[in-house]
Amino acid sequence: MGATRSAVHDSEIGARTLKKVSYRILPFVMLLYIFNYMDRTNISYAQLGMQHELGITVGTFGAVASIFFLAYVVFEIPSNMALKKFGARIWLARIAITWGIVTVIMGFVNSVTQLYVARIALGIAEAGLFPGLLLYLTFWFRSSERARAIAMMAMAQPIAMIVGSFTGGLILDHISWFDMSGWRWVFILQGAPTIVLGLIVLVYLPNRPREAKFLTTQESEWLEGEITAEYQEPDTHAGVKEQLGAIKNRKILHLAVANLFAACGLYGFTFFLPQIVKQMDPSYSATNIGFLGAVPFVVGAVGMLLISRYSDRTGERKLFVIGLMVLAAVGLFGTILFRHSPVLALTSLSMVAVGVLGYMAPYWAMAAQVLTRAETAVGLAAINTIAAMGGFFGPYVIGKNATADDVTIGLYFPIGCLLVCAVMLAFLKIPKTEPVELEETASVN
Repeated sequence: MGATRSAVHDSEIGARTLKKVSYRILPFVMLLYIFNYMDRTNISYAQLGMQHELGITVGTFGAVASIFFLAYVVFEIPSNMALKKFGARIWLARIAITWGIVTVIMGFVNSVTQLYVARIALGIAEAGLFPGLLLYLTFWFRSSERARAIAMMAMAQPIAMIVGSFTGGLILDHISWFDMSGWRWVFILQGAPTIVLGLIVLVYLPNRPREAKFLTTQESEWLEGEITAEYQEPDTHAGVKEQLGAIKNRKILHLAVANLFAACGLYGFTFFLPQIVKQMDPSYSATNIGFLGAVPFVVGAVGMLLISRYSDRTGERKLFVIGLMVLAAVGLFGTILFRHSPVLALTSLSMVAVGVLGYMAPYWAMAAQVLTRAETAVGLAAINTIAAMGGFFGPYVIGKNATADDVTIGLYFPIGCLLVCAVMLAFLKIPKTEPVELEETASVN
């Protein structure tokens, strides 16, 4: 009887603690990633204006968009190590403030060369945010709730693209303050809020549960105990050599390369979506393109939430990510076939959005299952670093193959990449997570 009361007591503490964490931590994580993704991809809408003013071709745009990832990759792992050393609050704030400043500066470039330099600087500034946020979530959520927590963070991608699409089109058509072109204001107005957000993070974001003022001592001790109990190894202060050993893990490499192919589809789709929409009907204004471009991401956001919830409920990860990669490939092929039919093309693009966005939560939950606690910081960063190269190859190859009259001809490359990802993951052995009861994790929704 005493053991039963203790279990009920722990369950009550757990539900209360996870509810508080969800309401206080996830908003910070989501806002950081929303502005991060919006500032990374707002060049896709700015391109509609700058292509004429700076003389940027489709091929040049692909190169400018993709060069960001070369700098990003180089500084990814060092940034995640720095986060573990200096703490999430200081390091995440540093990342946000610097990338916000660089984004604003992009509104003042006057040549393609300056744009290249600005994109490289943006990659350096942003490096480490995504794996840093993934690492940060492992401090606050158990593995059984982590897919939905990651899904809430990953929801930032469609939200960023929805907000970015709406505002990007409107800014291009309606704002030209101080005789500055609308595309310049896309960078300035979407980058400035990030600087403010970084300052807020610096003041209010706790590093660990034991530092959270919104938790009682009992709640923080319960959460710290639950998180620690999931790892077989203690959270030792591993040196650089030991941490980098995570990269030699074959499963980590397998997951990373598979995710690289997935990223080719994700970023190729993201950066060229406005131009694909414009190709449906050349008479569309920037505002029309912004509104229609938001549709696939609204559908993708709904799909992401449903998929992550069912993945946690069943404990299944691998089958979801394989199926979603195939769905995205079919959607891209449909986009090529129906490129001049707005309704069918938007339907196909929505399938792509569900696939490339919905796979994220079960994929990263699956990846976390192969890492020990000592490997987590570098392991997550290693996977994301290798995968980030897909952000280079996707837009670059699409830009090289696309023409001014037909952007979709470049989509055959990401189609092949998505199918390769599905095949690679089919041969990967991943332990299945035990299904969880809804009442135990309802507070994470």
